[in-house]
Amino acid sequence: MNLLASSGQLRASFMRWALVCVPAVVLLGFISGQMAQNGPQSPWFSALVKPAGYPPPETFGIVWTVLYVLMGLAFAMVVAARGARGRGFAVLAFIVQFGLNLAWSPVFFGAHQITGGLFVIVALDVALIVTAVLFYRVRPLAAVLLVPYIVWVLFATYLNFALLEANPNLDGVDMAPAVERFEI
Repeated sequence: MNLLASSGQLRASFMRWALVCVPAVVLLGFISGQMAQNGPQSPWFSALVKPAGYPPPETFGIVWTVLYVLMGLAFAMVVAARGARGRGFAVLAFIVQFGLNLAWSPVFFGAHQITGGLFVIVALDVALIVTAVLFYRVRPLAAVLLVPYIVWVLFATYLNFALLEANPNLDGVDMAPAVERFEI
């Protein structure tokens, strides 16, 4: 009895996983951004002094969508690698780094915690590199798909740090709209 799957069966397994993983990763990323209830258009973020090299705001939505698709494909490759040594650790590492990814927007944008966001994103940097190494051991191509994500998160770490350096007085500040009272 042959226990190895044919190449057709492996492709079909990957495709099934990709049809689940890619939309799930994109959707969870979108929900995380919406949970922050505060994005680049918020009064708090608008008041921040932006560092050199800060891209136009519309760049972030495009880049993150592409990165979430690549992450979903990489994750699908690893999940579909049944029987591969280290697959379980690679899946666990992905879940940890993705949880950190999803936590950053609510911490940074929602709570206006630039320092808290920096701690989350540095932890994400470490978890992401560990994930890429573990993915490489299971499916090298899956690790390659994470390279743009790693580069972008390292850039985002620089932006987070530079925002903290330029705006220490706005770290944790709630800039809710002021209410004026008029008496007649």
